[in-house]
Amino acid sequence: MKDPTLCGSACQFIKPDYPRLEKAAHGRERADNPDPDAAHFGTFTRIVRASLRKPAEGAQWTGLTTRLAERLLEQGKVDCVIAVKPAPEDRWKPEPVIITRAQDMAQCRGMRMGYAPTLALLEPAMEAGHRRIAVVGIPCQVYALRALEEKLGLEALYVIGTPCSDNTTTENFHTFLNLLDGKPESINYLEFRADYQVELRFDDGHKREIPFLKLPISKLPADFFPLTCKTCVDYTNALSDITVGYMGGTGEQWLIVRNQRGEELLEALGDEVKISAPESKGKRQKHVEGFKANVERAAGGLPLRAMPDWVRPIVAWLMPKIGPKGMEFARTRVEMKAIETVLHLRADMPSKMKNMVPEHVWKLAAAYGLKRGDGE
Repeated sequence: MKDPTLCGSACQFIKPDYPRLEKAAHGRERADNPDPDAAHFGTFTRIVRASLRKPAEGAQWTGLTTRLAERLLEQGKVDCVIAVKPAPEDRWKPEPVIITRAQDMAQCRGMRMGYAPTLALLEPAMEAGHRRIAVVGIPCQVYALRALEEKLGLEALYVIGTPCSDNTTTENFHTFLNLLDGKPESINYLEFRADYQVELRFDDGHKREIPFLKLPISKLPADFFPLTCKTCVDYTNALSDITVGYMGGTGEQWLIVRNQRGEELLEALGDEVKISAPESKGKRQKHVEGFKANVERAAGGLPLRAMPDWVRPIVAWLMPKIGPKGMEFARTRVEMKAIETVLHLRADMPSKMKNMVPEHVWKLAAAYGLKRGDGE
């Protein structure tokens, strides 16, 4: 943006203030939400499973995120939507774009991997006369957007968020694809699913499913994910009006409706969307404890212990049957992320602990023996 010093107050990796921004965006912070799940997922009005009755062609799931933005344009509630589309030279690379026609949202369907200066389009959008804007973004983008919101002076702002755990460069992502398949250039779809499988789709129409435990994670370089992603404190995009993800969906998408604007977005879909209550099965504690042990090794510079090859098929078969599902799966991932934040930051940048780790992360990590130390 034109004033680069704004980063000092807008970046969530410097000194995040979630209580203040939650109150500004939603009218209350997560500590004021009576539902105990607010501790994990941020404040909300309701959490549901959802899918479009008629899935959109080329969508990552059924196309809910895209459709929410389309409806805003169709109804004239916004002048434009800021989102990302695939770059012309690489379908996996995100390229920020200003969309002003509902039919053009189709080009934004699907998952991209890499860094995109999405918020840099706020100024061009406003210079073009747009004062009612929607933004589709990941948590670190949405945090910065909320931090800047008052300065922007918009007539209306709608924020559609997607969860994010870790990001990397598009080039690194291609390295990952090369490890997954002998013809990585033909992969056109990749999705981490809540049934402990990664689904790949190919240009010729065939599909592959790879259990999480068989992913070549140990073959990735230590810096594959940057420290900022390994220490992210907002997996679920707590400052969006509505979060659209997969973790608690058990085969469908998972919506966290956070405020009245979020309710307005979902209600605009009417009968197009099928909604049901989320499921919750299994227990997360042992899975999170096992994850903590692995992160402690990694954060200490020790190599991750690879599971013996003969054991992998057995455990991969068991996990979808005995592992946490639905809301419990989502709680598991959020607690894992909290543990990862504390351990990696302590190991690599301990001086940042006092500013970068919000209270809601400490509360989740405390259940696993990780408590704030002196100077933290």
